[in-house]
Amino acid sequence: MMHLPNRRQVLALAAAAMLPPIAASAAAARVAAIDWGMLETLLALGVQPVAATELMQFRKIAVEPAVPESVADLGLRGAPNYELLRIIAPDLIVISNFYEYQRPMLERIAPVFAQAVYEAGVPPYPLAEAATLALGERLGRQAEAKLYLDETAREIARLRAALPAASTRPAFVISLGDSRHFRAFGRDAMFGDVLTRLGIENAWSNETSYSAAAPVGLEALARVPEASILIVSPLPADVGRSLPTNALWNALPAVRQKRVTVLEPVNHFGCLPSARRFARLAAAALAGHAS
Repeated sequence: MMHLPNRRQVLALAAAAMLPPIAASAAAARVAAIDWGMLETLLALGVQPVAATELMQFRKIAVEPAVPESVADLGLRGAPNYELLRIIAPDLIVISNFYEYQRPMLERIAPVFAQAVYEAGVPPYPLAEAATLALGERLGRQAEAKLYLDETAREIARLRAALPAASTRPAFVISLGDSRHFRAFGRDAMFGDVLTRLGIENAWSNETSYSAAAPVGLEALARVPEASILIVSPLPADVGRSLPTNALWNALPAVRQKRVTVLEPVNHFGCLPSARRFARLAAAALAGHAS
């Protein structure tokens, strides 16, 4: 099915088109990534960056797409190694709105391309589509960007169609920071947005801000007793050890009825590659809860 850009995507493409070309051959540009969502989008478009941040953690938490070993590690996302970046001398540096405060320093090194993917109260999937199209436009990868959008939409639609009818109960998507509290991913989280696109009601109906609600007590998970629970890794080591003997946890209906799955790690603030990864993991878990 042909993908038609929405208004937000058209605006993003228009903004990208106003930027000057970054190299004689845009497809051959040397690109550095500060934001993980932009990093995974570059890789999805077939662009290998020359440098990116916190690559050891990215490989553990985001997992995919795979980052080639030749990509230089710039250190922390919040405080990258500007000297190393200056030595590498990229043609373009890509960031998200989270790192706008770094723009003055980064623009001393190379032009900066920024896209907003996460806005409080706004479902991020369309923003990630717009960011993918805009980055593809900037780098001369328009065809790859459109193809990746279409492939992602088709994969999520396929997973939705394949879910057993019994698996469509509501679901909480959470992360655990300790053995008594959780963060819930709502509609402005990629996980919450994709859950809805899979045809699953998000059991967490309260507002969230930039991905997840502030930590709340485990007892809140009992408010929707019929819901499944999907826990996004990684779990703190002490939580993994203490949960099996946690009386409050074991009293939850989902726990008693074996409707809880700990998912493999997924980038909490990712773009379309993270959306696809979460969709696959969530669909497999929810299908298992129906058996």
